[in-house]
Amino acid sequence: MHLEILTPDKKVFSGEITSVNLPGTLGYFEVLTNHAPLISTLDKGEILINGNNQENIFVDGGVVEVLNNNIIVLAESITRR
Repeated sequence: MHLEILTPDKKVFSGEITSVNLPGTLGYFEVLTNHAPLISTLDKGEILINGNNQENIFVDGGVVEVLNNNIIVLAESITRR
């Protein structure tokens, strides 16, 4: 599955992953392969990316779209940890 994380300034992450945990407005949720289509708002929190390497990216809110094993995160701003 493919994940892209974008801010108004730049593309922060683009790559193949196995799963991702996202800070939804109503709480964290996980997206795995073949997840149902979804659009959700994101709260301030950590995106936990699992793939060949694990990576954590802190976002200050945004939105996410999941469709056909493609995940696009539009973040207000980010901080890598």
